[in-house]
Amino acid sequence: MPEKDFGELVTRAIGGDQTAWNALVRALTASTVRVARAYRLGDADAWDVSQSTWLAVSQRLGSLRDNACLPGWLRTTARRHALRILSGRAGEVALSCEHEVVPSPESVVLRDERDRELWAAVGRLPVRCGRLLYLLAYRPDLTYPEIAAELGVSPGSVGPLRRRSLDRLRARLLADGFEP
Repeated sequence: MPEKDFGELVTRAIGGDQTAWNALVRALTASTVRVARAYRLGDADAWDVSQSTWLAVSQRLGSLRDNACLPGWLRTTARRHALRILSGRAGEVALSCEHEVVPSPESVVLRDERDRELWAAVGRLPVRCGRLLYLLAYRPDLTYPEIAAELGVSPGSVGPLRRRSLDRLRARLLADGFEP
């Protein structure tokens, strides 16, 4: 599709035309995925890059200086998101033909030791605090009313309890010698 057509589609999408937005997504998603794959990211990560790129463009679509430049803007944004994913993988090593990322043995040992110490510190907190932190870590899909029901407290007290529990955990970790 010629870049002039993208400019027209962007203009229509900014105006709220869902058909134009869908056409842009259909026409340009493959290029965002290709950019991510050029950085040797696997399928799941490449699609995550594409999704976060489209989220970014949806929030900034009206601020483009030249609507026809959307394809280039998308490629640049996808590149930045791919690099952000890669920079978060310090200590990991790619080990297979599909470029599956496998953590190094050292990083696995350090992560496991950190997790053991963290949950040991949580275990030394009051029971309600420990239960709340467990729910926050392992059930992130729960809403505050659902967490309140699990803990037997009012929904309005979940936020303050969360703050107090995290403060207590932070104090416990500092007392155990962890640095902030």
